[in-house]
Amino acid sequence: MYILSSATFSSTTFFTPRVSSSSLLSSSSSLSSSTSNSKLRLVPLRSSPRRSSSACPCSFYSSSKVRAMAEMVKDKEEESSLSAVESAQRRETKHSRTFLNVTSEEELLSAIRMETEAGRLPSNVASGMEELYHNYKNAILQSGNPKADEIVLSNMTAALDRIFLDIEDPFVFSPYHKALREPFDYYMFGQNYIRPLVDFRNSYVGNISVFYDMEQKLRQGHNIILISNHQTEADPAVIALLLETTNPHLAEKMTYIAGDRVVTDPLCKPFSIGRNLICVYSKKHMNDVPELAEMKRKANTRSLKEMALLLRGGSQIIWIAPSGGRDRPDPVTEEWFPAPFDASALDNLRRLAEHSAAPGHIYPLALLCHNIMPPPRQVEKEIGEKRMIAFHGTGLSVAREISFSDITASCESPEEAKEAYTQALYNAVTEQYNVLKSAIHGKQGLKASTPNVSLSQTWN
Repeated sequence: MYILSSATFSSTTFFTPRVSSSSLLSSSSSLSSSTSNSKLRLVPLRSSPRRSSSACPCSFYSSSKVRAMAEMVKDKEEESSLSAVESAQRRETKHSRTFLNVTSEEELLSAIRMETEAGRLPSNVASGMEELYHNYKNAILQSGNPKADEIVLSNMTAALDRIFLDIEDPFVFSPYHKALREPFDYYMFGQNYIRPLVDFRNSYVGNISVFYDMEQKLRQGHNIILISNHQTEADPAVIALLLETTNPHLAEKMTYIAGDRVVTDPLCKPFSIGRNLICVYSKKHMNDVPELAEMKRKANTRSLKEMALLLRGGSQIIWIAPSGGRDRPDPVTEEWFPAPFDASALDNLRRLAEHSAAPGHIYPLALLCHNIMPPPRQVEKEIGEKRMIAFHGTGLSVAREISFSDITASCESPEEAKEAYTQALYNAVTEQYNVLKSAIHGKQGLKASTPNVSLSQTWN
């Protein structure tokens, strides 16, 4: 449940299309040389409550409160007197143990109702928690795991405990959020929750040797940018699980460009806390509340500044989906394919990488995992969505780095070069995606490998 929401992670552009190439260059240059310690707190933005009884599983605020919260977003120089770990420890000491103390499904569902009746749990969050429990349980039972009941109770008590903690004391993300590993390890929490949903017998990794090459470059101080399609809120966990036996360092170090929805939805936030994130407002949702659009643009500029500082230090691996959101099936054919890339978003990131002090490398990455947690069929404005969950095979593949100068050598204008490079990366992602699709959905397995995509199952 991640960057992963309309990115969820949903990925997004960092500047609006109004920014020219020249202004982008000057902005990137000035940001790289800046040493400001200013921090932005991303404030949860909610739309108005639904009138339907089937309200989505999250808290909502009135438009007046949204505007008031937006006014709180300021570029402050002050730092919190508490470290992230100290702050987390304080949250834990005040937190109730309602869900951690349950020992059965009956007690778990009763605890949800009890906290709702006591007014400590909003009814729409409660209904979302119940729905999540039943959908997760059904998915784990599909796997045929003999310990399914034990896994469901263990993972769902942990998930509901973390969700309830955030209702009691909401976590606030900074523009650059570093995965919180103590006193509670949110990273492993996410891994353990998604792991039983992945059918490893029908999962594959493409071009494992390229992942080794990337890891070597990181050790040398280089920066890695992964240009990827985006399928589910669970994308970060799927990536980490498929690299767990060979390249765990890559997965734990990876920073994701995350849309605001993944850091505001109560059912998603605990999973986001366990990932390194650059928090941005998705281009697709920039104008959901028109009066907040300018605030969101300014917030994105500050997040860009954080990224520039990271890249300047080197040894960074950053994941972005330049489509601006998750893939969705064709409404007529029902076929899934990578959503088209936004050339402006991709070009902004490329320029940022090129103007950092450390060498940068851009790789096309393909993900196929939509079955385990498919997004809504259409982009939704309101925070919160119905979580459909299933046990299924997944796939991950990376192609060799694609050089901008090689692709655009014959282009006659910057705009043509930008489009050509975007198309080259998109084609590489699509090619790998089709191989993964043949292996998983076409049941061809390792035989689906091609000269450009060599599949393996590194956990066997």
